[in-house]
Amino acid sequence: MALNVKPLADRVIIKPSSAESVTAAGIIIPDTVKEKPQKGEVIAVGSGKKDEPMTVKVGDVVLYGKYAGTEIQIDGNDYLIMRESDILAII
Repeated sequence: MALNVKPLADRVIIKPSSAESVTAAGIIIPDTVKEKPQKGEVIAVGSGKKDEPMTVKVGDVVLYGKYAGTEIQIDGNDYLIMRESDILAII
C-alpha cells in the first residue's frame, strides 16, 4: 500500500492491527471494551537522523507501546505516526 505521505527524520507510519473481536473461548468482545492494539505493520519510514539510520523497513510487523504515537487519518484510513524509538520490537 503506497501513501502520498513521507514521514520526516526518525518517524514511521504504522497501520494498527484490528483489535480482537472474539476471545479464544469464543466470547464476542463489544467495541466499547476492546483494547487498543499494540501491533501493526509499518507502511512508511522516514530517512532517519544523521547519526542514527532507521532499523525498521516498510512491511515489518512491529510491537509498540500502548500509548505510543499520534492517531492520524489518511484517505479515510486510520494510522499511527510515531518515532522509531517508540517501537519495542519487530515480529
